[in-house]
Amino acid sequence: MAMTTSSFSLSLGSFSVTRRRRNVVAASATSLRSEENIVIVGAGVAGLATALALRRLGVGAAVLEQGPTLRAGGTSLTLFKNGWRVLDTIGVADELRANYLRIQGMRMRSPANGGQVLREFSFEEEAPGQEVRAVERRVLLETLASKLPPETISFSSKLKSIAEQGPDGTLLELEDGRQVLAKIVVGCDGVNSQIARWMGFSEPRYVGHMAFRGLAEYADGQPFEPKVNYIYGRGVRAGFVPVSPTKVYWFICFNRQSPGPKITDPAALKREALDLVGGWPSDLLAVMGSTPESAVVRTPLVDRWLWPGLAPRASRGGGVVLAGDAWHPMTPNLGQGACCALEDAVVLARRLAAAGNAGDAMQGYEAERWARVFPLTARAGLVGALVQWENAAVCAVRDGVVIPRLVRLGPFLEHTNFECDLLGASP
Repeated sequence: MAMTTSSFSLSLGSFSVTRRRRNVVAASATSLRSEENIVIVGAGVAGLATALALRRLGVGAAVLEQGPTLRAGGTSLTLFKNGWRVLDTIGVADELRANYLRIQGMRMRSPANGGQVLREFSFEEEAPGQEVRAVERRVLLETLASKLPPETISFSSKLKSIAEQGPDGTLLELEDGRQVLAKIVVGCDGVNSQIARWMGFSEPRYVGHMAFRGLAEYADGQPFEPKVNYIYGRGVRAGFVPVSPTKVYWFICFNRQSPGPKITDPAALKREALDLVGGWPSDLLAVMGSTPESAVVRTPLVDRWLWPGLAPRASRGGGVVLAGDAWHPMTPNLGQGACCALEDAVVLARRLAAAGNAGDAMQGYEAERWARVFPLTARAGLVGALVQWENAAVCAVRDGVVIPRLVRLGPFLEHTNFECDLLGASP
C-alpha cells in the first residue's frame, strides 16, 4: 500500500530524509520490508498527537500500533490549560470542548461528617484563564486519529526487535515478520516502553500507591456541579469530577507496599474499590454505584525521575527519540501526564520540521523538554507522598491548617503555563 507525501528534508548524518515516504503495509503473515522517513511506535496520546503535529507542518509519519484497534481502555483524562493549548495548536480542541464540561472550581473535603468541606476554590477568581475539562481517553484518541489519513496507522503491528543500521536508519522488526527501516523512530509506546528499555532506561519505579479509576454513567443526566471534588483520608484519597452531562469520572488512590496480583474479575475490582471507601460521603458512593463494572480499572502508580547525569539520553544516534510516558512516566497527582505528552508532541514536531539535522533537532527537544518534565515528575511524586500520609497527627494538620489556610490555587497551578503558536492547516 503506497502513500504520498511529506514536505521536508532532514539530514541524519550522512544521509538525507526526502519528501517522499511509503506507508507501512497492512498486517500480513508474510515477511515484508518497507521504508519510512518517520515511524512513530504507539498510537496513544503522545504518538497520535505527534503524528498530527507533524502533518500540520507538512511532514508525514507512519504510526505502528500493537493492538488491533485504538486502545479502548482507560477512563478519563483531566486536561489543564496547557493541554488545551496544545489541542488548539493541532486543531482539535474545539471539537472536544463541544462535548465536555468546563470545570469551574475545586472542592477539598474530609471523609468525616458526611464530607466536610475543608476548602473551596473558584478557578475564575483564584486562577484566571485556567481551563480544566475531563475528557474520555477513547474519544481523545479517536479525535486525533480522525484528523490523520486513514492509512497512517498500521494496527496489529507489535514491535519485536530494534536494530541500528548505521546511516541507513533503524530497523524495526515486528512480531508478524514484517520489517520497517526508518530514518527516524519516535518511541511513544507508553509506560512499559520497549524502545526505552532498548535505550537503557530502567523500568518505571512503583511509588507505593495504587489507583482505582472509573467512569460513571447517568443516562438521564448527572446531578453534579462542574467542580472537582477531592476527599482526603488517612492513606486513602478519592475524588470525582463531571465529564459531560451524562458521565462522571472518579478515582481512589491508596497505599500498598507492592501492587499484588492482578484482578481480572470486574465485579471483584468494583467491590474492592467500594470497600476502601465504606462510610465515605454518599455522593462519592453514588457515583461509584452508577459505574458499570466494565468501566473500573486498577493500576499501580509509577514514575521515572530523569536525574541529570544518571538517566540515559532521550535520543540515540540521531535516529531514535522518546516522547510521553515512554520517556517520563509520572504519577497523576498534578494531572500532567497527558498534558506533558501533548507538549512533547508539538515541541518535537516543530524541531524535526525546522531542523536540517535530526540529531540536532532531537538534542534540542531533549534539552527543552527535560527542563520541563523532570521538575514536574519530581513535584508530582512529592505531592503524592504528602497527601497519602497515614499518620493521624499529620493528617489533622493537613486538614486543619495546610488545606484551609496555606494552599493557594494560583501559585499551585503555575506549572500549567505553556505557550505554543498555532500550527499550519493540515494539507
